[in-house]
Amino acid sequence: MTRLFGTNGVRGIFGDDLTLDFVSDITSSIGTFFRKGPILVGYDGRESSKVLSKIVCSSLGALGLDSMLCGLVPTPCLQLATKKLGYGGGIMITASHNPPQYNGLKPTASDGVEISRKDELSVEEIYFKKRWPLSKKPGVTGYDKRAIRTYLDGIKSKVNSKKIRSTKFKVALDLGNGAQATTAPLLCKELGCDVVAINEKIDGTFPGRGSEPTPQNLGRLSHAVVKSRADLGVAFDGDGDRSIFCDNEGKILTGDRSALLISRFILTAHPKSKVVTTINSTSAIEKIAEKTGSRVLRTKVGSVEVSRKMVQENAIIGFEENGGFMYGRHNQVRDGAMTLALALDLLSKTSKTMSEEMDSLPSSFTAKGKLECSKDDFKKILYALKNESYKKDLTDGIKMFIDKSSWVMVRLSGTEPIARIYAESDTEDKLAEIFDKYMSKIKRAAGR
Repeated sequence: MTRLFGTNGVRGIFGDDLTLDFVSDITSSIGTFFRKGPILVGYDGRESSKVLSKIVCSSLGALGLDSMLCGLVPTPCLQLATKKLGYGGGIMITASHNPPQYNGLKPTASDGVEISRKDELSVEEIYFKKRWPLSKKPGVTGYDKRAIRTYLDGIKSKVNSKKIRSTKFKVALDLGNGAQATTAPLLCKELGCDVVAINEKIDGTFPGRGSEPTPQNLGRLSHAVVKSRADLGVAFDGDGDRSIFCDNEGKILTGDRSALLISRFILTAHPKSKVVTTINSTSAIEKIAEKTGSRVLRTKVGSVEVSRKMVQENAIIGFEENGGFMYGRHNQVRDGAMTLALALDLLSKTSKTMSEEMDSLPSSFTAKGKLECSKDDFKKILYALKNESYKKDLTDGIKMFIDKSSWVMVRLSGTEPIARIYAESDTEDKLAEIFDKYMSKIKRAAGR
């Protein structure tokens, strides 16, 4: 059976593979799976999102399910509101970090967490059978304006808000023309922060720097931090569930490095806990967890994999290398604004700057790249790398352990027709050597 769900939700190019008929059918399948309403519906700032919200609500109504629109919100806002406000499920209309022409749907279960891989298969089975229980009494669509307040109050309740307010931080926000523009500035102001905002106007074409924050496109954030003498900077992706940080000296941090810092802060307060992370994230997390008697569990790449494992294991922390951090005491989903609040909480309880805190972490350097790649090309890559003599992990693509501190990994993306390449080592020179060597091998194997 053809998979409709990728690494994170259903995505496609609006008007091409993501047609209105398809959106109606997949929504009917999600609604049939949920069975019980009302369903909370939200959307990001993409140009096609409002149109799709009408299709989604109408399709749910045809099943006899009531739906409530919460409007333009970040994905983690919809997810927390789904749980806290007692909804039967939620549907977020977004394509996250994908380019502007894309859009998609992320279903959220009643517990506020994305549906599991098993549940995705159930939705797909309903879709391909195309048997939906249409109702003689259509459901109605209403509006729920409580989502943003529920979200902001939920975040503030999980940190020492009074201590943060008394410290009077200055924070630079690169909102990326995305959905966190509706919530992150409000959160910072309610936490007593002086805010320097860039790319703050919501625009579905993402004109400022694109929908995905990367070290290459965050120069303006780095400059804003240095110029304004901010305590830290943070950039969000299109739907606001991921955050990339900039320290007080203007250095852009990888998602892995910021996750290590916040994980150490949380585990120090909550020793003997569980951390869930993906197979492609930093190995330094094991060193940090070991010091507090905590345990690290690894999954395939994808926030769904991490989130559902967190629920299963009652883990306090989950993270991905791409800036997706999850705090289990809040909600077991990626949340850019919650992660920002945790960073402020950490800094309010130390005399060190963010740069100094980062320097105290275990040494590790990571790199990643991508290559246009079909499924057939990826089979060739796997065949070539399986002949390498190193220890391998085939959990997701192929990961090879070069030595005790170095590894390289390649996997096929679940959201785009590309292969993603990752590597880590304990020195920058060794990392560059490993990454360049295997990028060349991968390109040759794929016929590039």
